[in-house]
Amino acid sequence: MLLLAALLPGCSLGSIGSFGSGGASVAATDSSEPATGSTRSTGVSLTRAKPLDAYVVMGGNIKRCWFNPVDPLLPNHVYRADVSPGGTKVKITVHQRANLGRAGLTTYIIDFTQSGPSTVISTENRKMTPEQAAKMEFDIKRWQRGEADCSNKMPATAAATQ
Repeated sequence: MLLLAALLPGCSLGSIGSFGSGGASVAATDSSEPATGSTRSTGVSLTRAKPLDAYVVMGGNIKRCWFNPVDPLLPNHVYRADVSPGGTKVKITVHQRANLGRAGLTTYIIDFTQSGPSTVISTENRKMTPEQAAKMEFDIKRWQRGEADCSNKMPATAAATQ
């Protein structure tokens, strides 16, 4: 059932409540900083969602929007995911595409970590341009609010620098 949720185009983090015992609520834990794309970590807690459940939905949006074959946001990058035994910690890493489509240098990290009854999603920009990292952070925050589309809209901070 979890894998099915990642494949359905209408799924979003707003639907994570169906995996737990109640509705999903979002509480920012470090959202006072603007999305500049610099190397930093931010976190958002998703109540009553396990890391694996949050990853299934968020990972589906990431693959569908950033790595789709028609109009990818990241055409020169590859996606990797590592799930711990028991699913209490999940890490998505985005890498520069190396020879034969292999993963090269790590450019962006998204961590899903269990914290009590919640999942904390944190991000770290390692080598993405500030504009690209701001767009990725913008998408992640939209998906956490329950949006599920692959918007080409850029956040104000990234659009202002172009």
